[in-house]
Amino acid sequence: MIGRGEAMAQRKFGVIGHKGRMGQALETAIVDAGHAMCVGIDAGGSIAPHTGQCDALIDFSSPDALGATLRAAQDAGTPIVIGTTGLEDHHLAMLDDAARTVPVLQSGNFSLGVTLMAHLVHEAAARLGPDWDIEILEMHHRMKVDAPSGTAKLLGEAAASARGIGLADNMESGRHGMTGAREPGAIGFAALRGGTVAGEHSVIFAGSEERLTISHSAENRMIFARGAVRAAEWLIGQDAGRYTMQDVLGL
Repeated sequence: MIGRGEAMAQRKFGVIGHKGRMGQALETAIVDAGHAMCVGIDAGGSIAPHTGQCDALIDFSSPDALGATLRAAQDAGTPIVIGTTGLEDHHLAMLDDAARTVPVLQSGNFSLGVTLMAHLVHEAAARLGPDWDIEILEMHHRMKVDAPSGTAKLLGEAAASARGIGLADNMESGRHGMTGAREPGAIGFAALRGGTVAGEHSVIFAGSEERLTISHSAENRMIFARGAVRAAEWLIGQDAGRYTMQDVLGL
């Protein structure tokens, strides 16, 4: 593997959803890293004719476009990085299927800081034990359409995994009215929306008479774009399979 301090050969990356805000940030990050665009494709556009020109694809478009993107990557044997949020169980099944033939790296957040944060959340949840309540607070810009965010779910999965429980069965979100007492072992989520916030996440571990908070603030979406490009660099040459940003950092 090429170290970060060594020169890396120029690669060609295809960006699906290149006209969106993240797509534009990805194009900038690709050029800044010394690489080139092989093609930029609108979400839902026909990508199959272009994928053979690319060393890797990066998709930050929409869940509805995922099936076509994965089929094109499989047909061309092209590694693919998926940063689309709002994925449901059937989308995750699509990723598993594609990973049988091509390398697939999917994450709810490509920030290197958030990747390390998830690792720390896992460690804290494992070591503090079930007597500590876990609450996850996130805030994003007013235009974000899904909640909780993909990053919040990633952090929740890290905590749930450490406790040996399933997040879906232990998640409390959108409390309102007479909800009753907090369920023991639940992982709570709260989502705030407003302004132009790129992304803020805090995981609060609340124990008896003490609290531990692990937080991350994103100041610009370029951090996600640079992380996605680093992930795509790493993914080229890997065997078919499912990968995460923790694999990229060797965690």
